Amino acid sequence: MQEGKKEDAAYYIGIDVGTASVRAALVNQFGQVVDQAEAALEIWEPRPDHYEQSSDNIWTACCAVTKKVAQSAGTGRIRGLGFDATCSLVVLDRQFQPLSVNAEGDHKRNVIMWMDHRGGSQVDRINGTRHEVLNYVGGVMSVEMQPPKLLWLKENLRQECWERAGHFFDLPDFLTWKATGTLTRSLCTLVCKWTYSPDRGWDDSFWKEIGLEDLLDENYARIGNQVVSPGSSVGNNLTPEAARDLGLPEGIAVGASLIDAHAGGLGVIGADVTGCHLPCENQPITSRLALICGTSSCHMAISESPLFVPGVWGPYYSAMVPGFWLNEGGQSATGKLIDHVVQSHDGFTELQKEAEARGQHVYTYLNHYLDQLRASRPGGVPAPDLHVWPDFHGNRSPLADVSLKGMVVGLTLSRGLDDLALLYLATVQSIAACQSSYLERWSPCLLALLSSVLARLVISPPFRRPCRRWQRLGRSSFRILNTNGFMRRSIRYFSDCMSTSGNIRLSWRDTNEKTGPSPDCEKNSITTKLY
Repeated sequence: MQEGKKEDAAYYIGIDVGTASVRAALVNQFGQVVDQAEAALEIWEPRPDHYEQSSDNIWTACCAVTKKVAQSAGTGRIRGLGFDATCSLVVLDRQFQPLSVNAEGDHKRNVIMWMDHRGGSQVDRINGTRHEVLNYVGGVMSVEMQPPKLLWLKENLRQECWERAGHFFDLPDFLTWKATGTLTRSLCTLVCKWTYSPDRGWDDSFWKEIGLEDLLDENYARIGNQVVSPGSSVGNNLTPEAARDLGLPEGIAVGASLIDAHAGGLGVIGADVTGCHLPCENQPITSRLALICGTSSCHMAISESPLFVPGVWGPYYSAMVPGFWLNEGGQSATGKLIDHVVQSHDGFTELQKEAEARGQHVYTYLNHYLDQLRASRPGGVPAPDLHVWPDFHGNRSPLADVSLKGMVVGLTLSRGLDDLALLYLATVQSIAACQSSYLERWSPCLLALLSSVLARLVISPPFRRPCRRWQRLGRSSFRILNTNGFMRRSIRYFSDCMSTSGNIRLSWRDTNEKTGPSPDCEKNSITTKLY
């Protein structure tokens, strides 16, 4: 396809707020990434299982990366903006100022992160109610959802935070509020993390039963009473103040947001696999599973009818793809677990030195080192007696047990680089065995391991950060794709336009890229999103 002149081009910007960084992408009307930028985020861990961030820090990072990529548009027209973000809880006072969520009273730290597990006792009591709404979160609410976090704030910071709070946002909705000044929430966030029903709205009896009846005041004004589908145009578009902050034209369309994993799921579940000779080429997207991988991992599947699976979140109606039910599994710590295991090992300093000497990322070097170990060991299995149980941060699904802990069996007195590489491999194997995944650049053998474990083809994108996914919201908003019928017809088109298949992984014993399926492997497919 011929590149058009910059002055003739239309562009869209997507902003993706992950756990540790913010990324922005400038994408043209053909779905091609023109420029990308990234900025790190601050994270505070004042005590075990407490993770906090700053909404001011997050917005500042969003502005910095957006200004950078917007310059690449030249004289072309930027028409839309979309956000996705982690499902962290943002707390503001009645004047929309940050409000502390910690005993230290540090108002800069006003975000309880998604992976914060401080509400363990609160979620146990919530689950003890066996309320009907729990049927739509797998029967057991996760401590990572918002009701236990809200209940913790009320019980532990009642005067300092709860009674002063004017607004509780999911982080994706906070970002659209900053951009538009509108308190509208996304159906994605409220359905998946707050127990909102697309048909019935809020359930008064649930909030009363768990002790948060004061949220009913003013028709749920503090947690949202204006709800729209993801991608719908929000408010009166980008405000003058936000336009100055972001370096964008005033008044461009802003799409209702998505949770980051759900933006990834939307982006890849309809990926184009034409030419891969797979049966799924002519099958509906309901036959696929999307793996969305990063600090944690999520397994996303959609269906035309609700599926109630114990320990698996959902079914959520229209939370990701309009008109379809979503089920979501996954693990709370995958990429974070790899970092923890590797960086806490005595051999990490040696690993850093060796990688730096070769100008390589530590995981790139570690993967190559592991390949050498595997080649030197009989049978190619370098760690047959070393085993890891990966629930270091509890189990999200299917056990849905936040109290579970991790375990390593088979340790020796060795503390060198060999030992670190083997422990890394055992950890990756445990993640694959639990049907999880994480950054491919950290472990190119992981997808092959996953393929071996599941006996399925695993297809990954040809790029490491396919950040085109969240700009769809801006594009959808610009085109006013706010009717379910049109959105449902458009999902596959947009996914085909902006997502392509990359590498096909067959098995751990053959980690080379393949251009077609193995005749010995079942030809169902799993599409992965790595970010």
